[in-house]
Amino acid sequence: MVQAPPPPTRSLSELVDDIQRYEAIVEQWDSSQQQVVEHLKQAIETLHKEALTRLIRSVKQEAMEALRNATQDEVVYGLLRYHDLVKAPSLQQRLQQALDEVRPGLQGHEGDIELVSIRLPDTVEVRLVGACSHCPASQLTLSEAVETAIKRHCPEIEHVVEVAYQPVILSSETTLEPDWRLVTSLAEIPEQGVLDLKLEGHKLLLSRQGETVSCFHNACSHLGVPIDGGACEDGVLTCPYHGFRFELATGNCLTAPAVPLRPYPVKVTNGQVFVQLE
Repeated sequence: MVQAPPPPTRSLSELVDDIQRYEAIVEQWDSSQQQVVEHLKQAIETLHKEALTRLIRSVKQEAMEALRNATQDEVVYGLLRYHDLVKAPSLQQRLQQALDEVRPGLQGHEGDIELVSIRLPDTVEVRLVGACSHCPASQLTLSEAVETAIKRHCPEIEHVVEVAYQPVILSSETTLEPDWRLVTSLAEIPEQGVLDLKLEGHKLLLSRQGETVSCFHNACSHLGVPIDGGACEDGVLTCPYHGFRFELATGNCLTAPAVPLRPYPVKVTNGQVFVQLE
């Protein structure tokens, strides 16, 4: 018996066109018919979600790296996001991914790049450091490499602003104990947000209320996950993973008072922020 040839492979755009065409047809039906279609759709989606959940559970046990690679495909990722089977990375995480993408090229020329601040809703500030900070081609690097990568990972960002590197000159009156470190300037800490930094193995989370700066270990006291990607509102930072709420001025946990953020001593001198590392 001669088998029939397999149907031709449909392109993604053709499949999307089909869905939109059928949706337009259903919109012309009466409400009772539309309800039947909606219930059928929900039943199919529930079945698909259960199958995908079992598949992911099985793949995780055998080949986690293969699963990560699969989610790099935009269609696979979109389907898993539709069924709430993967978490959408925060803006901070996507910005770091963009900078990590261009960092090897900058490091090849003895330079690097830092994320200085996020100014919602559509602006980020970055700083080129090392040899790239004074390279004549730095503006070209910023527009063609850095800005392109950021806008690809974060389409909501419209403006990428370079903050020039300025060496810190301490006055003769400034004295610091050996365990104090310069971490940033006062102006670089957003008033309505947080700034996360890594220094000598310490993960720092800084916030500012006027000229008063607070610094904490960048980890939720509940399960130790980083919290810099959480939402900030009215001086309260919410852990993006478990919803624990922390006062940025004090580090107190409003959800569970027994687990406040771990603080670092801070002092501000000549507009520069210093943190005491234990």
